Amino acid sequence: MNVKSLVSRRVAVSAGLVLALGCGVSAQASATGPRTDGGKAGNAVTHGSGGSGAKGTVAACSQEVLGVSAVKEPADSVDARHLLLSVQNAGDKKCNLYRYPLVRLGDGRTTAPVIEESDPNPGVPLTLAPGEEAYAALLVNGPMDEYEAKSITLTLQGRKPGSTAGRPIDVPMPVETLYANDFQRVTYWTTAPGYALDFIMSK
Repeated sequence: MNVKSLVSRRVAVSAGLVLALGCGVSAQASATGPRTDGGKAGNAVTHGSGGSGAKGTVAACSQEVLGVSAVKEPADSVDARHLLLSVQNAGDKKCNLYRYPLVRLGDGRTTAPVIEESDPNPGVPLTLAPGEEAYAALLVNGPMDEYEAKSITLTLQGRKPGSTAGRPIDVPMPVETLYANDFQRVTYWTTAPGYALDFIMSK
């Protein structure tokens, strides 16, 4: 990704981060700028020590504490095939993101399949401290019939495989209409936006 595109994306994320509606979270989150230590994401992870009530356990992130946004990549693209999804911990405690977001575009029958090789630390959750951000890249369509999507819904996964954390989050649309199909794919969560985008920009 060239410097101009990265700068445009940073400006778009800083301007477009909108908080998901949740209990006690009403102010707009301030963007702190992306971290680019994708190869070191595991260094920031805090492991739980047992069940949900165990001392030292980090709770799963939920819609109540996250700001969410979606921007086109590159920012001046016309077709909006490549999106960068961003979340920011707007709470006052650390929280864990598990695996990848469950993303549904419009009235799509299923959520976007994950790009398995995009997992930077297999089996390890990503821990966000207050104010920190995480990213997932979304490929919207490919060479096949498309359907119009006027909404993006993001659901967070829970600690156990197959579980979810919190309610679905309505992500602000980066354009009025997306043209999606079964070619859509999403990456695992990472703290490095460039790392996530590498898996979709050539597709």
